[in-house]
Amino acid sequence: MDRRSILKHAGVAGVLAAGAAPAVHAQATIRWRLASSFPKSLDTIYGTAEVFSKKVSEATGGKFQISVHAGGELMPAFGVVDGVQSASVEMAHTAPYYFYGKDPTFCLGCAVPFGLNARQMNAWMYEGNGLKLMREFYAKYNIINFPGGNTGAQMGGWFRKEIKSVADLKGLKFRTNPFAGKVLEPFGVIPQSIPGADLYPALEKGTIDALEWVGPYDDQKLGFNKVAPFYYYPGWWEGGPQLDFYINTKAWEGLPAEYKAVVEASASHAHVTMLAKYDARNPVAIKQLVGSGTKLRPFTQDVMNAAFKSAQQIYADLNNSNPEWKKIYPDYAKFLADENAWFRFTEGTFDRFMQAQKL
Repeated sequence: MDRRSILKHAGVAGVLAAGAAPAVHAQATIRWRLASSFPKSLDTIYGTAEVFSKKVSEATGGKFQISVHAGGELMPAFGVVDGVQSASVEMAHTAPYYFYGKDPTFCLGCAVPFGLNARQMNAWMYEGNGLKLMREFYAKYNIINFPGGNTGAQMGGWFRKEIKSVADLKGLKFRTNPFAGKVLEPFGVIPQSIPGADLYPALEKGTIDALEWVGPYDDQKLGFNKVAPFYYYPGWWEGGPQLDFYINTKAWEGLPAEYKAVVEASASHAHVTMLAKYDARNPVAIKQLVGSGTKLRPFTQDVMNAAFKSAQQIYADLNNSNPEWKKIYPDYAKFLADENAWFRFTEGTFDRFMQAQKL
């Protein structure tokens, strides 16, 4: 009796007795390496890759193993695109906007200033054209991507001095993501690009005057409050930054269909888990930071307005000069406008009311 006849005529017990186990258990053992852009000390953002790896292993009975390596272990934190593109590793976990220098279009897969929030980014990726458009772009780098987490809206960062106006930004050596740095350059800011593991010593030694990372939970773990007293909000450059799992195209194509399904499902699980962790842990951390003397400050309206105007000019310039950007940004911008027109009636109004209540 051939295998198809067994599957047609036997129940599960009969199939197993005949030695025709379900397909996923019949697959060969596979070993991959994942290069992260983040340090092991951050259980949220680095830990998301571990959540993904664990779920892949569990779903395949241990036959598909993905080892996770911190930034700098296999390659530099900002070298992971090159690593996946060249197949030095099978995959990576990173924030796409780190690669602004390769092409600003990378940032649309993560966050751009005054862009989509986390829920809106999910909607664009999964129900809009986001995933389709970004995959067409990443194909040029031998990469297929899967959403791999989101921090939610971030804080504006840690500053040694108060920022009371746009004039106070002049000469500021500020570690931020490359796109935000581009927006701030007209105001005299000197942007710095530094991996997460190197941020504390740079701020402590005065190599930089200010920095932003993620938000209260991670920032407290990294100790930034010990060397800079002012904590600004919001991080207008990343209202909903999505991380990605980047997979080498040939490695992906070499997977059996069952393992592809496992990777997709595991990535979605890790994607949801990361935002849940931040939403649960940031409230506790912000209370502790304020209790220990951190001074919370909002960016002034003139800083926000000036940054918004600068960002819109950059988008217009990119539409005129970068064909890859122009293939995606108009769709992104229209989706953002439609989402904001809707959110202002429900989410925005409800949130503003509830945040004013004493519960």
